[in-house]
Amino acid sequence: MKISKFVIIVLVLLSSFALYETLEAYSGGITGRTKKSGSSPGCTCHGTLPTTSVSVIISGPTSVAAGDTATYRLKLFGGPLVGGGCNIAAQTGTLQLSYLESQLQLLSGEITHTSPKLSVGGDTIRWTFKYKAPNSPNTKDSIFANGNSVNMASGSSGDAWNYANNFVINIVPPTSIVKNTETVENYKLSQNYPNPFNPTTKINFSVPKSGFVTLKLYDNLGREVADLVNGNLSQGSYEVTMDASTYELTSGMYYYRLEANGFSESKKMILAK
Repeated sequence: MKISKFVIIVLVLLSSFALYETLEAYSGGITGRTKKSGSSPGCTCHGTLPTTSVSVIISGPTSVAAGDTATYRLKLFGGPLVGGGCNIAAQTGTLQLSYLESQLQLLSGEITHTSPKLSVGGDTIRWTFKYKAPNSPNTKDSIFANGNSVNMASGSSGDAWNYANNFVINIVPPTSIVKNTETVENYKLSQNYPNPFNPTTKINFSVPKSGFVTLKLYDNLGREVADLVNGNLSQGSYEVTMDASTYELTSGMYYYRLEANGFSESKKMILAK
């Protein structure tokens, strides 16, 4: 009888230790919890089912040129939200870490937390990451994510999680960019022409010194819809040809913004179909 009781106690202790180790391991990140596979169980260590009170939102450009890299953000709100964890995956593209994040890691090609990110009194936790499009223009890709809102108490009781809606990305042909002159003195972003336009328009800009340059397109709600330029350029003036049909844009007002070496300028354009 004493031996049986001893065996039971040992088994209970071992089970408790295994559960503790599992929970502790997940606090340092976990993968395979998104909808990428189509049959993911989700973050079941923090609750059997997803919770609708928790929202997980992916934001970033809906179109990326083949082979280009773009910046995306994951937002988590709702639930206890003392801290949060995440799992991010891409169907065919490549995920990369952003220098802005110190609590994310790459595991088996997916992004997850290294430790829970604290909300610091706010109602939202955000992560920034990068996505490199596959070299397959005129196709579509998807980013998947799962977010876990935790109370940072011992164990997982009271925590809640949910999936993000799958974020579909149009993989488009690289933007046509032509260098016109070698020497310029000032930064300049010109008005696109023609404007209004349908479906193509040209954007000219100048950079007086070499550096990393971005030219991004936003809709009238401020959502990024396209990365027209995203890379290092040498000094000079450039012309970009944009085809609205490539990015599946609808009629309306858009904004394009040039950023380079601390310089930033935006202008409006109108697509009239």
